[in-house]
Amino acid sequence: MFKFDNTSRRSNLKSGIGLRDPHLEQIIEEKPNIGWFEIITDNLINADEKTLQMLEKIRSDYPFSLHSVGTSIGSVDDLNFDYLKELRKLSERLEPFSVSEHLCWSGAHGVHLHDLFPLPMTEETVLHVAERVEQIQEFFGHEILIENVSAYTDFVESEMSEPEFITQIARKSGSGILLDINNIFINSKNLGLDAKKYVSEVPKNLIGEMHLAGGEQREGYILDSHNCRVWDEVWDLYEYALGSYGQIPTLIEWDNDIPELSVLIDEAANANRRIDSICVI
Repeated sequence: MFKFDNTSRRSNLKSGIGLRDPHLEQIIEEKPNIGWFEIITDNLINADEKTLQMLEKIRSDYPFSLHSVGTSIGSVDDLNFDYLKELRKLSERLEPFSVSEHLCWSGAHGVHLHDLFPLPMTEETVLHVAERVEQIQEFFGHEILIENVSAYTDFVESEMSEPEFITQIARKSGSGILLDINNIFINSKNLGLDAKKYVSEVPKNLIGEMHLAGGEQREGYILDSHNCRVWDEVWDLYEYALGSYGQIPTLIEWDNDIPELSVLIDEAANANRRIDSICVI
């Protein structure tokens, strides 16, 4: 079994941003002051060779992480090894410092539902998901990170807290954790969780990356929309996490209504200022 090690080549990284098509040429030409880029692997499975060559050019100047949305780790369907083969090919070609996926299910009976659905937090689920994460890691030849997801309802069947749930899976499978600070904040509002207590209960040695994003207030709940700047309350929770964990590679997520590159750079700089003011290397 793999044993997660968060002292690897990711340890000196600060903030990064998602690498999106509208910005590729500008990044190649200008080489902006960004620490690293995240790639959504599902956008590249059928990418043409020109796009892949552009990514390789950027990769020669910046570290990459690979982030997936379609593995459906929590599903009862068999793992899709055709899909995983494509992810492994991208990983071998782009040599990321981390590969991650969501702790959720996104399809059943062979139907992909294009969403990230939470799981009942039970011992049975822990064993089921940990076994599947182990299979994926054996297939890739290295550990992965699993990410906590946003939720809009909970399960009466759940037997444990969310931080206990993700920690148990990580420990049993040998994976790391991608801690999404925005999702913790959203779940604290939507489900009545204690956000700071959540952060304090996730072991530092399991965390390989953090995510920040903006949300959207709807009637009676907050939507994890990834279409605006990080909220002040999320920045506050992030500062609390930095005080608890120290410096962790942090991604600014912005997947919808994608702004000018300068806006993303500004958000990343905001994260770096907080890292520099709170963390002692």
